[in-house]
Amino acid sequence: MSDAPRASAGAVAVRRPPWILPAIVLSQFAGTSLWFAGNAVLGDLQAAWGLAPAALGYATSAVQLGFIAGTLAFAFFALSDLVSPRLVFFACSLLGALFNLGIYALGEGLATLLAFRFLTGFFIAGIYPVGMKIASGWYQRDLGHALGLLVGALVIGTAFPHLLRGLGQALPWGAVLVAVSALAALGGLVMLVFVPDGPFLARGAKFDPRALAVIFRSREFRASCFGYFGHMWELYAFWAFVPVVLAARAAAGLNVPLWAFVVIAAGFVGCAVGGRISLRAGSARVAFAQLAASGACCVLSPLAFGAPTPLFLAFLVFWGVVVVGDSPQFSALNARYAPRQLVGSALTIGNCIGFSITIASIQLLSALAASVPPAWLFLALAPGPALGLVALRPLLRAQPSG
Repeated sequence: MSDAPRASAGAVAVRRPPWILPAIVLSQFAGTSLWFAGNAVLGDLQAAWGLAPAALGYATSAVQLGFIAGTLAFAFFALSDLVSPRLVFFACSLLGALFNLGIYALGEGLATLLAFRFLTGFFIAGIYPVGMKIASGWYQRDLGHALGLLVGALVIGTAFPHLLRGLGQALPWGAVLVAVSALAALGGLVMLVFVPDGPFLARGAKFDPRALAVIFRSREFRASCFGYFGHMWELYAFWAFVPVVLAARAAAGLNVPLWAFVVIAAGFVGCAVGGRISLRAGSARVAFAQLAASGACCVLSPLAFGAPTPLFLAFLVFWGVVVVGDSPQFSALNARYAPRQLVGSALTIGNCIGFSITIASIQLLSALAASVPPAWLFLALAPGPALGLVALRPLLRAQPSG
């Protein structure tokens, strides 16, 4: 989650229509609701199609792999430079919605599910990062605030399919997919109609894959990226398996999809509050504190699993706040410390490595779930935050507050 554009040092104020930021945030929320749409209905698909429990890990990883492929393709061909990024956003919202709907219209079986999830992830790469580029066309001095809201919109969008499932548990799984696809298409239309290209929209540098050989020579960028990699080891695996742990611990009458939404969506608070605190304390300190809190939750998760239900739910909600609250800060750090002549390529490569790491952690939890009690499952995520904290330490000394 660190695909943030770099704000100009000579930023100037600009008169913006008041609806610009709300429209971008709404569109981002709507488009990213595609991300976990398959996860929200996977239980129904497993029952209807006879899918094995491991399908959860495969389906989630397929979206991640599609996002990686899409990110590289959009960067290599510089599509958001060749045409208006709002057109790219609109087209990808429609195509992502179409392929998400393909599970309902054409799917039956694991291979079809994975294919449609991959294609959906591919076009999410034209929604989330491109939405950030659109925001950078309207914001300079206050870009950090805008990006914090965009990451928050992604968090709520990711959680939204679980909300649909939780509020309408009798709703057929196909209706959930139709609703999410309709929302994503509407978000693309909102972006197209209400958000013209901004006055600060700049062409990106041509993607250079050779940058991989030089970008990690920067001590600060290396520290920021490895901290981000530790964060990504935990984030998506936690989001993917929260419903599994909730279901295993469910008390009578517990609405698992609704609580999965609450836990994931709580991350909006971490993004917003962390962004405000970073103005005084600096991004490195905020990222370190939230990553430390999230890592502590990994370690304490077996104890929390055995706690009374209200305490267990409160623990998961707190974890949901801190597990993603450091994402905007890693975006800011990676953009700040990326080699100036290779900013675009460095951020793209770092982003793709981070999402590749999520596939490894998701598959690890999927394999462990077959033999490890649910109470101990999240312990496997602890090494990510631990190594990320070690990597971040040089930035605590190097970065001043504010």
